[in-house]
Amino acid sequence: MNTLSSPALPSRTRLLDAALQVIRTKGYTATTVDEICQAAGVTKGSFFHHFKGKEDLAIQATLHWSDVTGAAFAAANYHRLADPRDRVLGYLDLRAVMLAGELPDFTCLLGTMVQETFTTHPAIRDACNAGIDGHAHTVAVDIAEAQALYVPDATWDAQELALYTQAALQGAFVLAKAQGGARIASVCVAHLRAYVQALLTPGAAVALAPPVAPGRIDPLPVPVPSNQGDTP
Repeated sequence: MNTLSSPALPSRTRLLDAALQVIRTKGYTATTVDEICQAAGVTKGSFFHHFKGKEDLAIQATLHWSDVTGAAFAAANYHRLADPRDRVLGYLDLRAVMLAGELPDFTCLLGTMVQETFTTHPAIRDACNAGIDGHAHTVAVDIAEAQALYVPDATWDAQELALYTQAALQGAFVLAKAQGGARIASVCVAHLRAYVQALLTPGAAVALAPPVAPGRIDPLPVPVPSNQGDTP
């Protein structure tokens, strides 16, 4: 997903769009404020009008990423399918189709940043976790409906399976980076689709389901958006 924006957009939006692209290309640590400003076509003064610094930009970028990608997924055709299992598989089919272009075009901002910052920048880590968990919840809604319809006796949890899909996708992105191309990611997504389809198939679900782990996975709170205004 190419996120570079038009010069006609407000400066804050252009900075956020630039952050999505540059950070996915270079990583959080290697990205500088100067590079973000250059990519956005704005001055450094404009940057500091909107953001306290690079960490603040990164946190706000996670919210912007969730807004942009969330709107794209919400408008996807698979939502029109009546059968919830078809919607779940349609979502995974879309993830496979999205594996196109250069690596920064289809890899995830949240996964890229959290791998670098999980210890050094806990606020960024928490923002990334909130974004991943929030997206997983949208997938879990369809998984839960499909579970109730096709495998009502299955003991696995829909939210945990949705988080597993995100773990598999993030791992696919890492392998794509390691191998320098999308082919291995496509293979991983195909295996993920086959596994999820089997879990939602009567008779196969019980044999494939993992043991139930103690406790539940609690999402971290979503960071509060910056109150700073936007200027053209």
